Amino acid sequence: MQQKPQGKRFHRSNMSSQDEFHQDLCDDGGLDYSQTRKQRTGFGEYSQLDNNSDTSEITGMDTVLIFPRMETKLYKRRWLMLFIFSAYSMSNAFMWLQYSIIGNIFMRFYNIDSLAIDWLSMIFFLTYIPLILPVMWVLDNRGIRDVVVVGAAFNCIGAWIKTGTAHPGMFAMTLFGQFVCSIATVFILGIPSRLASLWFGQHEVSTACAVGVLGNQMGIAIGFLLPPILVPNVDDVDELAYYIRIMFYTSAGVATLIFILVVIVFQEKPDLPPSQSQVQARSTPPEENSYMSSILRLLRNKSFMLLMVSYGLNVGCFYSISTLLNRMIIDQYPGEEVNAGRIGLTIVVAGMAGSLICGIWLDKTKTYKQTALAVYVLSLIGMVIYTFTLNLGYLWVVFVTAGTLGFFMTGYLPLGFEFAVELTYPESEGTSSGLLNCSAQIFGIIFTISQGKIIDRWGTFAGNIFLCIFLLIGSILTGLIKSDLRRQKANLQQAEVRTVSKATAELEGAVPPPALLKEGK
Repeated sequence: MQQKPQGKRFHRSNMSSQDEFHQDLCDDGGLDYSQTRKQRTGFGEYSQLDNNSDTSEITGMDTVLIFPRMETKLYKRRWLMLFIFSAYSMSNAFMWLQYSIIGNIFMRFYNIDSLAIDWLSMIFFLTYIPLILPVMWVLDNRGIRDVVVVGAAFNCIGAWIKTGTAHPGMFAMTLFGQFVCSIATVFILGIPSRLASLWFGQHEVSTACAVGVLGNQMGIAIGFLLPPILVPNVDDVDELAYYIRIMFYTSAGVATLIFILVVIVFQEKPDLPPSQSQVQARSTPPEENSYMSSILRLLRNKSFMLLMVSYGLNVGCFYSISTLLNRMIIDQYPGEEVNAGRIGLTIVVAGMAGSLICGIWLDKTKTYKQTALAVYVLSLIGMVIYTFTLNLGYLWVVFVTAGTLGFFMTGYLPLGFEFAVELTYPESEGTSSGLLNCSAQIFGIIFTISQGKIIDRWGTFAGNIFLCIFLLIGSILTGLIKSDLRRQKANLQQAEVRTVSKATAELEGAVPPPALLKEGK
């Protein structure tokens, strides 16, 4: 049954300011926007929904949630928050790869086998899996600042532990230092989409998420580039220890500086929300977004589960390639440790460009599924080309094919985050991102160990074909995802409500409601 919304009519003669309008609106006789939910049935008309009714089947554009009218604003300091987080993520990503890209040197220095070197990288994946759920709980209950500060502290402590391990008998201690740094990763990987939503407007949120992921990719790029330069493959063990010590102290100093910046500068969230979707998020009672119920809703979301598996397959392949790149290149091009690092750098720099382009494209077009599927298929094609050209004997060909692969494969990282937020809104961005990363860590361990064994037994070509098969599976799963862009619908619905409210007020001679969207600097 259709009916007009019940509430007061506010005439200009009775109102002296917007504050009085808002106060009267919240009186007992008026509309209670924080407690009332209505379903739109026509222009200016809504049907009442009981607060205790089950609305789980009402989705999409059929439902409009009316929340208190709030001004939105964009703050200039949002870019400072993003820069500090990106620097912190960059430092941690460098820690991840500083061993594996010169794995042959560390194998000789610590007198260990290739699997032990691989575990210096895989410890990051393994640590993430059991710790992500409690860290997501902390993110939802304590906020983004506490999570970033604690993560920066672990990153700094782990870096300083490793400064004392530049000795052939200290492998166990250097593994422990990596473990401490890996704890910091749990406090990093789910932050970009959450930070973007908290600080950035709806027309720049995907770009901001891409820039946040860019920091991690920059750290990986530096991890590919600097270790082969800082630690040359010299025969004298004492000289080698000296170079390793320089690398460890440099990374520890940078981690310390970033930790200080995080503690002093990084803020929780702006005073005013940046978008109407954040207006809704702030207006939702905490009891409606309990941690466990949120996870259960995500696990029942078919589209999100398909995305979680396909994202894990793609990023797991990237983790495996990054970890084993030194072995792949040295196997085909002996003595080319420096070029192995440069090829890794090419992969990541191309991926950074891909991430940024994807972020800008999504902000412009909002074509999440189409872009995700296209990038995924192109990642598969890039992997196939890289596989069949690696053993041709021409390093310049490897640079070109690796760059093509990186452009799409690492360009997919922020795309997956933003697509997940769209599919799961209004669930916490940290929760959805955390589950995506958990999937990536699981597949990262499986692929790294499996591909490493395949390379040892059948060679690099067979190992890369192994990854191509799973990228094909991921492409198929991506095509099965239903594109339900809930966050975009929320922003559009709020704009519709504003338009309907203003038009109705003008028709009835009432004062139009205060502006819902005022974006400023």
